[in-house]
Amino acid sequence: HPPCAGDWLAAVPSFSMEPSKVQSEGGLNVTLTIRLLMHGKKGETVKKMREESGARINISEGNCPERIVTITGPTDAIFKAFAMIAYKFEEDIINSMSNSPATSKPPVTLRLVVPASQCGSLIGKGGSKIKEMRESTGAQVQVAGDMLPNSTERAVTISGTPEAIIQCVKQICVVMLESPPKGATIPYRPKPASTPVIFSGGQAYTIQGQYAIPHPDQLTKLHQLAMQQTPFTPLGQTTPAFPGLDASPPASTHELTIPNDLIGCIIGRQGTKINEIRQMSGAQIKIANAMEGSSERQITITGTPANISLAQYLINAR
Repeated sequence: HPPCAGDWLAAVPSFSMEPSKVQSEGGLNVTLTIRLLMHGKKGETVKKMREESGARINISEGNCPERIVTITGPTDAIFKAFAMIAYKFEEDIINSMSNSPATSKPPVTLRLVVPASQCGSLIGKGGSKIKEMRESTGAQVQVAGDMLPNSTERAVTISGTPEAIIQCVKQICVVMLESPPKGATIPYRPKPASTPVIFSGGQAYTIQGQYAIPHPDQLTKLHQLAMQQTPFTPLGQTTPAFPGLDASPPASTHELTIPNDLIGCIIGRQGTKINEIRQMSGAQIKIANAMEGSSERQITITGTPANISLAQYLINAR
């Protein structure tokens, strides 16, 4: 993340293109929708931008630290709104520098979110398109290697002067209009701020300040169940700890299919994520090889119902 320029710095301005033609005074103009992700509640600023740019600007509800800002309108209105955002960020950077010892001004940084199926066109053959964009606009452009959590979109980071960013966004719009997304896009949605959970001895804890506080939730129960593989009931305990489930139910198998383009985020680099899921759930997990002509991969999970439900939970969370 770029150095925080006040409340307004966009963590992940997001970007989805829905071209539709509208007639405007200057002949045929294209209407686009751009999704931006931003921090903070600058309602007044947005109101001013709506009035001055002529674009429709909506802000998502929710208690997430990041909010999705949707900008819709003719291309010229969108570029106006974008210019206002870029200059606003620059102003925030200058203001935040007035009380810091740093002397060199950091660039304005925006992160767009682009359907993975369009990233190839943005990069171009052997990186030719992205190189051309960098050279002709003077902005830095980078396409993330991994998809954003639970989506089929990638972050595209643009940084530079406001002028360079505006030129760069114009070129990205052209590319995205020329090569629309293929197949269905699972849009990135920001998650509500949550505290990390740590497992220890079958109990989950959340971190608050310097202390770990027991965290009673569904996942803990699943985790405890998955780890509770004793074939007998301890003396004096006539009912299982979790009603309706024996202490050690027989192993069973569950199958699910995952789209090919999401399998990477489940396996992780060199299998790190899938091994983590195996370890946490106590289940055996097999991922079938890609079948020719199929857009899905089969995953087989074997273990107790508790192992399986925890493995499923963790796979879905990925």
